[in-house]
Amino acid sequence: MILLHGDGDPTTPDGLRAIYAPPRLPWLRVNMVSSLDGAATGSDGRSGTVNNAVDVDVFHALRDLADVVLVGAGTANTETYGAARAPIVIVSRRGRIPDDLRGCEPGSVRLATVAEAPGLAAARDELGEENVYVTGTLEVDLPALLARLHEEGLRHVLCEGGPTLLGSLIEAGLVDELCHTITPKLLAGSGPRIVAGPPMDVPVSLGSLIEHDGTLLGRWLL
Repeated sequence: MILLHGDGDPTTPDGLRAIYAPPRLPWLRVNMVSSLDGAATGSDGRSGTVNNAVDVDVFHALRDLADVVLVGAGTANTETYGAARAPIVIVSRRGRIPDDLRGCEPGSVRLATVAEAPGLAAARDELGEENVYVTGTLEVDLPALLARLHEEGLRHVLCEGGPTLLGSLIEAGLVDELCHTITPKLLAGSGPRIVAGPPMDVPVSLGSLIEHDGTLLGRWLL
């Protein structure tokens, strides 16, 4: 591993954590991966077929640093999420809890949804009312959700997508940092990009850049 931009030693776990330590709190970072030609998923619809071992190392480092993991229900379902060290908050307008996240330890899985969600009552029964955040009527109010998490002491938020949730967070001006891994693959096809939504033009600056056997791991500050 070679650090091309920034300070720190990426070759040790402690050094990698130091490179990715948030500069202040609260802090919302998003972690995404794509192929060289911009595909966010492989032919099976999963990012797991795009990433590689060094990206997985950074994935675990970011999770170790985070207070809470934020993820869209579709991504959590497709990527077969399980419980993690930090609480996982599923964002779903339908009040949907992915099957693999049912029956977890109370508080380890939470839900952000809306008052009109068809699955709201069932989610409260499954997770407990205190672990279901209702922020909005038809659309999840993301600023209100973040404020609620911060009030609970969950100030370092790691979002793991998917592209639609990332687009909504950027549009709302809530993202502080995008961690983007580019793997040395060309996939073509019609897979999604890492950001979905209406056109936008958001300037970013490079925080750090690591290279490992052709894989580029960048921290981009918004």
